[in-house]
Amino acid sequence: MGIFSNIQLNNFEDLLFLELNDLYDGEQRLCDCLPKMATAATALTLKQAFTDHAVQTKRHASRLEQIFVELGKPAGQEVCHAMKGLIKEGTEIMDAAGSSDVRDAALISTAQRIEHHEIAGYGSARTFAQYLGHASVVRLLQSTLDEEKQADAKLTALAEDNINLKGVGSSNVMGSTEWEA
Repeated sequence: MGIFSNIQLNNFEDLLFLELNDLYDGEQRLCDCLPKMATAATALTLKQAFTDHAVQTKRHASRLEQIFVELGKPAGQEVCHAMKGLIKEGTEIMDAAGSSDVRDAALISTAQRIEHHEIAGYGSARTFAQYLGHASVVRLLQSTLDEEKQADAKLTALAEDNINLKGVGSSNVMGSTEWEA
C-alpha cells in the first residue's frame, strides 16, 4: 500500500468490500470490452462465446449490485488496475496486424487471463463472505464463480478443438501437437 492510498483494511468486512469493488469495476470494464472482442474475432464460435459472455457479464455486475444493496454499501469506489491492464493487452491484440487465425488464438489467451483473474477474485470474495456469515452473498458469488469457470472451460475447448490448430496451420509451423519431455 502506497503512502497516497486511500485503502483501509481495518477488518475483514473492509477486505470483502475491497474485493467486491474490484470485481464490480472489472465487470463494468468487461461489459465494454467483450463486444469489441466479439467484433475482432473471426471464428464464428469465438464471436459467439464473447457475445454470450458479454450478456453473462451484465448479470455478474447486477449480482454484485445486489450484494452491495444487501450489505448496505455503495458500489464502484475502487479501480481494478489489474483488469485495466488485461483489457489494455486485449486491445493491443484486437488491433494487431497479421493472421486472423493467430489473432483469434491470442484473443482466447487474453480472455483466459481475464477469466483466471475473475476466478481468483470471486473465489476469494466468496470465501471472505463465508467467513463473515453472509450466506446469501456466498450463494450469489458462487453462482458467478461457477459461470466464470464454465467460460474458461469453453475457451479452452474452443482453443484446443480448432482455433489453436488453425493458428498453427496459418503459421506454417511443422511439428508435433504433443508436449515433448
